[in-house]
Amino acid sequence: MLAKLSGSLMKRLAVLSLSLLLLAACSRPPKKKEVSPEIPPPINRLLFGGDVMLTRHVGVVAAQQKDPAWPFRQIAADFAKADIAFVNLESPFTDQGSPTRTGMVFRADPANIAGLLLAGIDVVSFANNHTRDSYEYGLLYTLDLLERSKIAVVGVGRDEATARAGVVLERQGVKFGFVAYTYDQRNGNHKTDDARINGLDLVRLREDISNIRGRSNVTIVSIHAGTEYAKQPNAQQRLMAQAAIEAGAALVIGHHPHVTQPCEDYRTGVICYSLGNLVFDQTIAGTNDGIVAEAEFKGPSLRNVRLRKIKILNTQPVFVTPR
Repeated sequence: MLAKLSGSLMKRLAVLSLSLLLLAACSRPPKKKEVSPEIPPPINRLLFGGDVMLTRHVGVVAAQQKDPAWPFRQIAADFAKADIAFVNLESPFTDQGSPTRTGMVFRADPANIAGLLLAGIDVVSFANNHTRDSYEYGLLYTLDLLERSKIAVVGVGRDEATARAGVVLERQGVKFGFVAYTYDQRNGNHKTDDARINGLDLVRLREDISNIRGRSNVTIVSIHAGTEYAKQPNAQQRLMAQAAIEAGAALVIGHHPHVTQPCEDYRTGVICYSLGNLVFDQTIAGTNDGIVAEAEFKGPSLRNVRLRKIKILNTQPVFVTPR
C-alpha cells in the first residue's frame, strides 16, 4: 500500500514540477529587440559666388603678378572647404588671338583657369551674355577646358539637350541638381540664338526643373538676368525666380546686374536675385561689393542661407564678413 501511494505521489510531484517550469517559462519577459542607433542626416555646405571675369584688367594684373590664380588667392581656402562651390563664368577661354585688354567682348587666357582650380570650384554656369564672345571656337574650347579640369558646366552644352539637362553632383548621399539660364546670349554680336545656350523661358524652365527633380534630391537654379547696376530685381527676374521655386527648386542664384540685390524667402525656398561681382574690374559704384551665399543643407532640406560680403581690391575679392 505504501509503495503504491509513494509511486502515485511521485507522479503527482513530477507533473506539478513540470507545470511550474512551464509557467515560469511563459512568464519570462520577451527579449528586447536591438535598435540600431539613428544616423543623423548629413550636413552639406554650398558656396555660391557671382560674376567671374578672368580677362581685361583682371588678366593684366594676374600677368603682372606672374600668378594666373591671383584673383582667387584671398578667398580660395573658403571656397575649397565647401562641399560644392559655384560661380558664374562670365568670360570664355580661348587659345586663339590675344586675351581681351579693353572693351566688352571677352577672351580669357586659358592659364587663368588656375584660379577656379585653386578655389576648388565644382560647377560653373556658362549661360550668360558673354558665352559667345569668342564665337564657336571659344565656346567649344571653354567646354573642353572645363571638362579636362573636372569642373561641371550648366546652361551650355554641345547640344540643346545637354544644355537643358543640367548636372547632378552627389555629396554624402545627397544629390544636388543644377540648371542654368540666361536672358541674353547675343551681346550685340550675333543675329540669332544658339540652342546650345539655355535661354530664359518660363515653359522651358518648368520642364527642366521637373526633369532634374527626377534625378536629384535638391534643385538649384542659376539665372543670369536683370538690369545692370540696378539695386532691385526687375519684373523678369521676379517672375522667373518665383516660378523656379514654385516648380520645386530649393534655391535660386542670380547674377548679371554687377551689383548686389536682395535675397528673400519665397514659399519653400530662397531667392538671391543678384550676388554682384566676385572677380571683375569695374569701377562703377557698387560693382566692387559682392556677396557670397553660403547655403547649409541637412540631408535634402535647406536649413539656412548665410550672406557673406566681399570687397574687390585690385581684382582680388576679400571677405568682409568673417567665416
